Amino acid sequence: MPPITRHAAAALLIALLVGPAAPAASAASAAVVPARIHLDLSRIATGLSKPLLVADAGDGSGRLFVVEQTGAIRIIKAGKVLPAPFLDLGASVSGGNEQGLLGLAFHPAYRSNGKLYVSYTDRAGTSIIREYRVSSSNPDRVDGASGRTLLRLRQPYANHNGGNIVFGPDGYLYIGFGDGGSAGDPGNRAQDLGTLLGKLLRIDVDRRTGTLPYGIPGSNPFVGRAGLDQIWAYGLRNPWRWSFDRATGDLWIGDVGQDTWEEVDRAPATHGRNAGRGLNFGWRTMEASHCYAPPSGCSRTGKTPPLTEYRHANGRCSITGGFVYRGAKYPDLVGAYLFADYCSGEIWYVDRGAARGSAPRLALDTDALITSFGQDRAGELYLTDGSGSVYRLTDA
Repeated sequence: MPPITRHAAAALLIALLVGPAAPAASAASAAVVPARIHLDLSRIATGLSKPLLVADAGDGSGRLFVVEQTGAIRIIKAGKVLPAPFLDLGASVSGGNEQGLLGLAFHPAYRSNGKLYVSYTDRAGTSIIREYRVSSSNPDRVDGASGRTLLRLRQPYANHNGGNIVFGPDGYLYIGFGDGGSAGDPGNRAQDLGTLLGKLLRIDVDRRTGTLPYGIPGSNPFVGRAGLDQIWAYGLRNPWRWSFDRATGDLWIGDVGQDTWEEVDRAPATHGRNAGRGLNFGWRTMEASHCYAPPSGCSRTGKTPPLTEYRHANGRCSITGGFVYRGAKYPDLVGAYLFADYCSGEIWYVDRGAARGSAPRLALDTDALITSFGQDRAGELYLTDGSGSVYRLTDA
């Protein structure tokens, strides 16, 4: 494993990032105190095949489920990776740099109904959302015959698939898709309300609407008006990991930029719900808070700018969104949203109540290829290294 090192020039990093730091106190927690944040990583698993997600089933078992991009879901149980996969879709998923098994979400009632959902690109490159049930005889195996396809979305190119899936505070399944790929969103799909590409969707997996294998909540913003009923938010390029703050319901999105800027989007909830409803996050008109198409003089009307952004500099290239920390082990970190850059291995944080335009602060510099963060039932954080390892975030 490459050594995990600390950054020797945090001040230079902040100078390269956007705007002055302006953390603010929030209703859910006091402002994070930067001087008290001292993070490190502890490796808990290795030898995995392109891991890119860590999840908890919420069933109290203490197991961690690791998604491998090559098609399998592995279980870390009692500190060891079980030899048999929880689910193996290796024969069904496509390869490629941005394709494969991309998402996993456990039903909020998983303990009683055993349902889980996966997101992947099939052999033709089509995005698939599929439901499974755990085996009735073995809690460490999925019943492969239980599969039910909920949604299929043709991808025009092999990149910008998105693929993250998360159950929201309202119990609905949220699905994030990228703009369909190539570069610069040539079809302006992220702004087109007639396609699911470049969107965050919201569906009800426990009901059906018409002939659909899922339900469409009547409170979705485009029900009864122009736009596809499944759409919850739009204007996204490639939302590579997004999450809901488990304490407030706020929505946080790490949206990958084109050539110059990476962004973190924050959408506050109202009474713990409806974060991001109907919002336009700006792509491709905007890349973060900057004009992209056209390159100058673009209209910002009706578009939600990012909370923070950073430039492609010093090897940075692609944001990996994370979580607002809500664990108990590191009180000084509570209320901090953590995210990373895939290429540089740097982990940053910003206070959840920070003013828009605030600069994130460096938490830790690593040599990891950080493909995702994960959260266990207690709110402690993990990350996956694309070279094959899973780490727990610890206090230095």
